Amino acid sequence: MNEFLYKRSPLHTLLSRLAWFYIHFVGFTSRIAVKGGVTLPGSVIYAIWHRQQIPIIYLLRNRGLCALVSKSKDGEYMARILKHFGSNFVRGSTSSGSFMSLRGLIKAAHDGCSLAITPDGPRGPVFKAQPGAVYLAQKTGMPVIPIAFALSKMKALGSWDRYIVPLPFGRIQVVYGAPFTVTETDDIPPKALELENILNSLTKEAEGLLEKFPTKKEAVTDAVQNRQ
Repeated sequence: MNEFLYKRSPLHTLLSRLAWFYIHFVGFTSRIAVKGGVTLPGSVIYAIWHRQQIPIIYLLRNRGLCALVSKSKDGEYMARILKHFGSNFVRGSTSSGSFMSLRGLIKAAHDGCSLAITPDGPRGPVFKAQPGAVYLAQKTGMPVIPIAFALSKMKALGSWDRYIVPLPFGRIQVVYGAPFTVTETDDIPPKALELENILNSLTKEAEGLLEKFPTKKEAVTDAVQNRQ
């Protein structure tokens, strides 16, 4: 199935709408805690590991973000889901037609859009940052905001990155890292490694905070005691 045909596919239309509904349902039924996060003037680059795409789609919904989405059949699902959540996209990948893909993202940044990047995508290795996010930060002058998630209820798929599908009625811990800057004179590979270490550290922090996340019963008990 070529790109033109699956853009007309009723199945893509149906499943992307079901995904929109499901992600909203998960977000509505989950208890979400957020640590960190700063409001910066202008656009930024959000960086997150590939397996945590679904939580960030919900967290940063309706902000007009621009993300890189592959031209594959599966990429068409993601493109439509992003559109339903108020985000934009550039079709391509960092492994195929990378120059044009990065050029499209740079143009989106110059048009005032914040970007969302998965540094270990689209094929990994998992938790290993490729240079794309750092290159974009260097060329656009935009800071990188690393984000990590930990979820109490989820399904890990059998993909290369063990892609996470959140399940309803769980707890979600979000951790924002400090803004990460890349100057014109920085060497990209060391900065990519630095970003990799930050994201892995934030992921461990989120997992640790999730263990301390109060259960629903504990949260209700605390709320009652605070009212007394």
